[in-house]
Amino acid sequence: MALNSIIAFIELEMRRLRTNRMELYTRVVQPILWLALFGPIISQTRAIEIPGVNYESFIMPGILIQSIVFVSIFYGLTIIWESESGILKKLLTIPISRESIIIGRSSASIARALFQMAIIIPVSYLVGVRVDLNPLFILLSIFIVFLTSMGFSSLSIFIASFMRTRERFMGLGQAITLPLFFASNALYPINVMPPIIREIASFNPLSYSVDSLRDLLILGNFNILNDVIFLLLFNFACIFLASIRFNKIAE
Repeated sequence: MALNSIIAFIELEMRRLRTNRMELYTRVVQPILWLALFGPIISQTRAIEIPGVNYESFIMPGILIQSIVFVSIFYGLTIIWESESGILKKLLTIPISRESIIIGRSSASIARALFQMAIIIPVSYLVGVRVDLNPLFILLSIFIVFLTSMGFSSLSIFIASFMRTRERFMGLGQAITLPLFFASNALYPINVMPPIIREIASFNPLSYSVDSLRDLLILGNFNILNDVIFLLLFNFACIFLASIRFNKIAE
């Protein structure tokens, strides 16, 4: 039953995307600008030296994760809209656990995340990034993207349980995503950060997502076990909190 509900939510999300493709296309504009403009400019200034790779290659995993997190963290908007329209109350009458609903809803966001990935990796090649296309590395990267997307979507649902309007949620979403992005290793190595920011980055889920994708896609190694463990714990925590608060959204 739980697996069927998860598949049903993913199928529902795919149907939504087929009827609203413009949103998918506009979402990739920002990461393309980061890769095509910001990366080459900083690389030319040589303000940040990265041993072994060019700056565009260094930031590519961070830009990919940032775009995925940006989409995932605003997934709660759908939940608030469904609450306002009464759809959510009908959903709560289905005889499945709250955890299955949260996991299903969060898993559905992987469809958008994979689209981002399918666009950003080819664009990266055009700006000089050489991605390791080892099939196993690609599969592991998809798994990391899945964990990241599901974790932040669950966090988004948890946050939505405290919001009554979409406008308040959007403001809070912006306030969360940008600090997380800049307090991670997406744009610069952790060892160049001030000590306080370095400590924050060590607990930032984005840092672990970026680090694992950088190992797999850019450096071509399997040194991702610690990153995967942290992301799994992050997912469990967010799903647990969202499940507890889920009933509050429909009230």
